[in-house]
Amino acid sequence: MTYSIAARCPRDNAFGIAITSSSIAVASRCAWVGPLGLVVTQNVSDPALGPAGLGLLRQGLGAGAVRDALVSGTPEPAWRQVGVIDRYGQVALHSGEQALPVAAIARGDGCFALGNLLANPDVPRIMVETFAAEPALPLAERLLRALEAGVAAGGETDDEHGAGLHVARAFDWPVVDLRVDWHDLPITELRRVWTLYAPQQAAYEWRALKPSQAPSF
Repeated sequence: MTYSIAARCPRDNAFGIAITSSSIAVASRCAWVGPLGLVVTQNVSDPALGPAGLGLLRQGLGAGAVRDALVSGTPEPAWRQVGVIDRYGQVALHSGEQALPVAAIARGDGCFALGNLLANPDVPRIMVETFAAEPALPLAERLLRALEAGVAAGGETDDEHGAGLHVARAFDWPVVDLRVDWHDLPITELRRVWTLYAPQQAAYEWRALKPSQAPSF
């Protein structure tokens, strides 16, 4: 009942996730980004894996080691889907045998798409291909376009209701952290909110770094 696209952008070493689900408030449980990597936990999600994984990435562990630690530490890992990307863009994935059908995974260069209860198994592949198609665009825009492509490809078998778009770069706080927690068209609404926020993103970063030189409100 959830599908996501996650990636590292090598241009500015940013990490991002776009995610949607038929469940409410999916982004608060499943999508975790930091300046040194990211963690996705979904299917029957264990939210504890997010902060635990970010902590292990901060200690310098690679994606595979983090994935293994998370899978071995969570109750009943057969019910979990987990994805990790580390500071080098290495990807590690787990999709347990109890993941809701149809479950599927696709990998790309420094990115992955992960889904369960999908309308068809091609959804993750189409998301990764869409993400890779325009590498010059900002990371958040590429992720959102990939999520939109996933919906167009069939999405999940239930109607989507929640969505999120998250990007971290350099700071301990995310530079993009947008959520739609219950909506009949959550990805359309996420697009609307991103369109409003995108022109203001740089100003908010400057207000944190150099308030005396930042644009006024």
